[in-house]
Amino acid sequence: MAKTLHEWLETDVAPVRDQPLRWLAESHFFRDPSRAVYSDLRYFFPPADGIILYAREVDPDEPIVDIKGRPYSLQTAMRDPDFHRRCLVVGIFMTFYDVHVNRVPFPGRLSYRELETLETYNHPMLYVEKDLLAELAPYTAQAGYLFTNQRVLNRVFSIDLAQTYYILQVADYDVDSITPFRLRQNQAFDQNQRFSQIRYGSQVDLIIPLCEHVTLTPLLQPGMHVEAGVDPLIRIDER
Repeated sequence: MAKTLHEWLETDVAPVRDQPLRWLAESHFFRDPSRAVYSDLRYFFPPADGIILYAREVDPDEPIVDIKGRPYSLQTAMRDPDFHRRCLVVGIFMTFYDVHVNRVPFPGRLSYRELETLETYNHPMLYVEKDLLAELAPYTAQAGYLFTNQRVLNRVFSIDLAQTYYILQVADYDVDSITPFRLRQNQAFDQNQRFSQIRYGSQVDLIIPLCEHVTLTPLLQPGMHVEAGVDPLIRIDER
């Protein structure tokens, strides 16, 4: 269930926050709990558990966020200077305490491509996580990892939407830490079906090109904590 950041810390994080780091890293982090997930084609669901950093419509070369005066756009995120669609973008930051199994937010056929790394090592995301948990508010000033870290761009073609949308996975620290569950391309996935896992902290962006036949309305604001497969994230209305 979607919660404010404060509610999530008090209910979900508090029981394990004082546990040893080794237990958190070896046992708690790799959990994949059974949960009731939903199928409802009126909505996109979150692709990941975590804290919403941003939810906004942007042109392809328009900054999603500015990081210390440096604009971060869709073309930068997807490493595609020719991408030309205006999109609704929702960024979800996965903390060390979150379940790191990712799910398909709307049914379709998924193909993935690992984008070329820009540097030898991923930059740590720990500073953003510390800011989020300390300030209890979305915070991206330390998010320089968005420009450099390993990422996988998942392309999902949906017959129901009659278009393609994208799931961008960005990894933290460890190299080669994004693990697809199916190696074959163009595989059909049901709504909220598991498709991948990322270690350790990480970020997942849902990128939906705008189109003429539907309107997309974000239902949750930045600063809310969401669960993949559980919380309706974006409402879909036919025009």
